[in-house]
Amino acid sequence: MKQSESVLKNKSNRRSFLKKGAVAAGVTVGAGLLTNGISGFAQDRGRGDDVLTRGDVAILKFLAAAELIESDLWQQYNELGGVNATGSKSQLYLTALQVLDGDMPQYINDNTEDEFSHAAFLNAYLKSKGQQEVSLAGFDNLAPSQVSTVPQTGRLTNLKQLSVDTRWWTRYRSKANPDLGAKFAQAVPTLNIGQHPAIPLTDDDLQPDPNSPNGVSNHLQAIANTAGFHFGFIEQGGASLYAALAQKVSSLEVLRILLSIGGSEIMHFQIWHDKAGNAPVLTDGSLSFPDLANSTDPTLKANLIMPEPCEFLDDDLPLCAIIRPTSEEQGGAAATIQSFVDDGLFLGQPKYFLQLLFELAHDADRAKREL
Repeated sequence: MKQSESVLKNKSNRRSFLKKGAVAAGVTVGAGLLTNGISGFAQDRGRGDDVLTRGDVAILKFLAAAELIESDLWQQYNELGGVNATGSKSQLYLTALQVLDGDMPQYINDNTEDEFSHAAFLNAYLKSKGQQEVSLAGFDNLAPSQVSTVPQTGRLTNLKQLSVDTRWWTRYRSKANPDLGAKFAQAVPTLNIGQHPAIPLTDDDLQPDPNSPNGVSNHLQAIANTAGFHFGFIEQGGASLYAALAQKVSSLEVLRILLSIGGSEIMHFQIWHDKAGNAPVLTDGSLSFPDLANSTDPTLKANLIMPEPCEFLDDDLPLCAIIRPTSEEQGGAAATIQSFVDDGLFLGQPKYFLQLLFELAHDADRAKREL
């Protein structure tokens, strides 16, 4: 929160600051973004007969940026926990992840591949409509894990100091809806306090524990447990984001894109929702994972992974099982970037990177459906 408070409070010079920052970083964010607000987006017939409105373009540009961010973080998970992770150094992290589910390496690999495909498709679609593609390449300067098998290339996201919001877990087991003002408790309270790694930081984290049956140390299992809950946090956000922005598009083709990619994000979330509940009970310093598998509390119980029917639109209507939130305030573009900031995903990035993301987000949230 602290990292973005100054961003949201200081909007008067945002445009000039964005111009200077983006030029300094060598980043391309698309024609119109650095001009004069959403009005800088031109309507363009481009490929086919479906005309994109300014709002459609703003939404597609934001989603392209969001998918580039997701591609970056999933690539880091895939390097150490995917099916192609190589070397004995990665083996114990793979083993720790497989405590949650034996297919975790394949699921991580597939989720990574999906996010890269989403980013590539959205950018290619923008280009086909005569719009400039989105690139965040000038900001990939964060240090990755120092495990010896990891390529030492710059990254957009930080997976080493996370404060994971686990309210999504209790929200999906509740009959209440955040869009109607409901609040929810953390499923793993200590995971949202302090900063916790979701990937091993150095080779030292991967040393075998002679007292552990599978060789995985308590600390390394805590890292894998953190990753398991972070997977769910990321993908539930994507599920809500696509549903929230789909309500704003004008083009039927763009609506088809958002519903189709959004459905894929929901499938991701369902997988990770199921696996997070298998995280073994443990305490590692100040971090404690509760016994969700044997919980009798319906807001925590691990096998309740399908959305419980909840309030929807109006509390006078019957309860309905839905993706939630789907409002702009709770699940829109700016809310998504704010959740990433609170998560610690951008720790180490310069202020103008956050301003750039919030600028993209505000343009997307300002979009209005035109008929």
